[in-house]
Amino acid sequence: MRALVVYESMFGNTHAVAQHIAEGIEASIETTVLAVHDATAEQLASADLVVVGGPTHVHGMTRKPSRASAVEMAAKDDDLELELDPDAYGEGLRDWFDDLADNVGAGRFAAAFDTRVHGSTLLTGQASKGIAKRLRSHGFELVAEGESFFVDKSNHLESGEIDRATAWGQRLTEAARSAR
Repeated sequence: MRALVVYESMFGNTHAVAQHIAEGIEASIETTVLAVHDATAEQLASADLVVVGGPTHVHGMTRKPSRASAVEMAAKDDDLELELDPDAYGEGLRDWFDDLADNVGAGRFAAAFDTRVHGSTLLTGQASKGIAKRLRSHGFELVAEGESFFVDKSNHLESGEIDRATAWGQRLTEAARSAR
């Protein structure tokens, strides 16, 4: 089996979570981690398990205006640093999904994750719900419910989230193997 972890990240939190999910998966499956703008349909086709995640903006997946707003927010706050400035204006997960063929996930397993502020999803939203919906619409079989990893109000990962991401990656491996 091979796994691919695809992420969109503005401030580095989702990237860090993606790396640690991959760490949990690669204990038993060859795993590649790619930013959304680097992930191609060919790379998806070579993976048995695809894990996709992004930050929660305005109750769901990012949009071009919400990424631009994050850039403005970082410019005003010395504690916030954009991971990669061009990504804020570039392709996000919505765009990436729109460019994929409808059946790209046929015969492949997948899971969705997001980063968001800790709180009720009625107040915060949850990007992983939209990601999971898009994965299913592209033919992927989900092996787990979407998972949220939490940031504090200063936009830093909460304590323990990195370990939780690694453990979730291990559970995804087990779920994909069981689903075969």
